[in-house]
Amino acid sequence: MARAKPKSDALEPRLAALRFDESGWQAAARSDALARLTAIGLPGRRDEYWRYTDPSLLNAAQITPTAPLANDAEVFAKIEALKIVFVDGVFDAERSDPLGMEGVSIEPLSAATGDIHWARDLYGVLEARGQNPVARPLAAMNTAFATEGCLIRVTGHPLKPISIVYISESMASDVILHHCIKVESAAEVTVLESGQAAGRLNGVMEVELADGARFHHIRAQGRDAARLEVTHLFARIGKDANFKSFTMSGNGRLTRNEAVLELLGDDSSAHVAGTALGDGAFHHDDTVFITHAAERCESRQVFKKVLKNGAVGVFQGKILVKQGAQKTDGYQISQALLLDGDSQFLAKPELEIYADDVKCSHGSTSGAIDETALFYLRSRGVPLAKAQALLVLSFLAEAIGEIEDEALAAAVQARLEDWLHGDAA
Repeated sequence: MARAKPKSDALEPRLAALRFDESGWQAAARSDALARLTAIGLPGRRDEYWRYTDPSLLNAAQITPTAPLANDAEVFAKIEALKIVFVDGVFDAERSDPLGMEGVSIEPLSAATGDIHWARDLYGVLEARGQNPVARPLAAMNTAFATEGCLIRVTGHPLKPISIVYISESMASDVILHHCIKVESAAEVTVLESGQAAGRLNGVMEVELADGARFHHIRAQGRDAARLEVTHLFARIGKDANFKSFTMSGNGRLTRNEAVLELLGDDSSAHVAGTALGDGAFHHDDTVFITHAAERCESRQVFKKVLKNGAVGVFQGKILVKQGAQKTDGYQISQALLLDGDSQFLAKPELEIYADDVKCSHGSTSGAIDETALFYLRSRGVPLAKAQALLVLSFLAEAIGEIEDEALAAAVQARLEDWLHGDAA
């Protein structure tokens, strides 16, 4: 048997394909991230949190980009929002709306020059915190090499959501985007993400919520069977602050979404949820780590996957309750609907608790579609494929219910219906 390459051997050619920028206010953070990456190396199947997902396509020095399917009609097209557009990983001012809006300041990372910037205290900081106790080398790679993204500082209550749209027009092999979002005390914002990037996408979003802040995040990963994507969502949540994130995914060659959330202030909450529809050569991995470090905090993890024709779904979720984090309320559920005997769902739910007055639960199930419910619909004249689609939507409802805004929830529901009824046609 051939010996697996040491991580250092794989890292050198991977880094050689990227350009390191030592200028600007991000220089120190980039250097620190590169040092972390060099120390820990690239992820491998022997790493505890990569046992179910092969990272070789994310580690490869070069990949052969595959032309994406025609970009999905924009999921949030009917939502009135301030639009920020990235084409092949580069900010496009002409396609974007003017970045001015009351209660928020926005600028692309590439335009934030000079030696001093408010984001200097955030860029790479939460990513570095997220490396312990679990190494996240691809996030460190992002901090080290990202030159584009959004810097968003919220001081009030913007009238519209901020919609970040990704468009693919070329066969770019690597797209690296890093977003920093700071929500000041008692401020509130909704951030939408949609679209796709050709080739391989590495994304990081760092979110800092001050006391009493509210953050809503809805992400739609397009139904592109060629997608290679790894995302990292880091958040530091203050007292009485509320964090919510929902992700909808369709197909994708390899998608891994990581969320690392810290509840640091009393009476705060963090909800992270997602739905995934996988068909055929599809591998989708949700890896979540939520730390309770304050009293009377609430967390929710709600993930639903629908898999068929050999698709693979992975969920790894952990709730860590630190000593002194009394009155913690932590809930975690991961479920898969397997529409055939060839698909797989691999789950690793975890609880680690060091406080004695808590309410924490987790559950994980997988199974086939309810034959009794299916028979009932068929007996009422509903065709088989459409009956299955209705039952799938019912299965996904709990996760979609995590979206507070009714219009945004309706947009997500409509897109899922389009996908499902398209399959049923």
